[in-house]
Amino acid sequence: MEKVHFTEEKATNLGTLYGRALDARREDPILGDTAADEAVKKIDYDFRKLGVNENSAVSVAIRARAIDEMAAKWLAEHPDAIVVHLGCGMDTRVYRLDPPPSVAWFDVDYPEVIDIRGRIYPERPGYTAIGSSVTDFGWLDQVPGDREALVVAEGLTMYLTAESGTELVRRLVGKFRSGRVVADFFSSLGVRAQVVNPVVRRSGATLHWGIDDPHELERYGLRLVSCLDATDWANDETLAKIPTASRLALRASALFPMIRKMGRIAEWDF
Repeated sequence: MEKVHFTEEKATNLGTLYGRALDARREDPILGDTAADEAVKKIDYDFRKLGVNENSAVSVAIRARAIDEMAAKWLAEHPDAIVVHLGCGMDTRVYRLDPPPSVAWFDVDYPEVIDIRGRIYPERPGYTAIGSSVTDFGWLDQVPGDREALVVAEGLTMYLTAESGTELVRRLVGKFRSGRVVADFFSSLGVRAQVVNPVVRRSGATLHWGIDDPHELERYGLRLVSCLDATDWANDETLAKIPTASRLALRASALFPMIRKMGRIAEWDF
């Protein structure tokens, strides 16, 4: 067993890991991330104190699956691309998508997160882990910029400040010749609602950056391609796997635009 102690926002990645593990244990999982379940079994940590249960695990799995599908579709058309997974946490996305060795995949997160990843997850061709805060921009020097790039950020933007987040966008756009960004984000209301988010509250983390209009990032070199409200993350196949209570909650949320737009996923080209 690996003893784990993360502080503040670093601990929230254990909440999403546990959510994916709980989903994998379901008879008909949404994401089916068995690697997440195996990782949870190897980590000496009381995951129950994070406040993640089977219901909240559904939203974790839906979000991850929606981002996976966007990333996989783009990678299918760009098999020689660079992938930069920002704030990767304990996510097993590189194993779920299983890109060919021609894809150069870089996971970026705090050194202590990368350390525990290295002790739990196996090495694979074309994969590099970088231990750094995503806003300590020196890590960009370790990534080549001569190819198209896919930048993926899940559960990250809301923990950045608006200043550091927009500077990160500027640096990424300046680094690569072209590419795509796939990221989820909260609205200003979503950030204010952090007091009712059990994972955020119990970890002691703080949310900062709310984005009310994804077009806002176009001033920093991006061009919006698509955007999904939280109630649109699940396609028909996924909806069929959602427990009745969660499905009814999604339908109810769809009736209120401010709630529906609290959490969104977007794609931008640059």
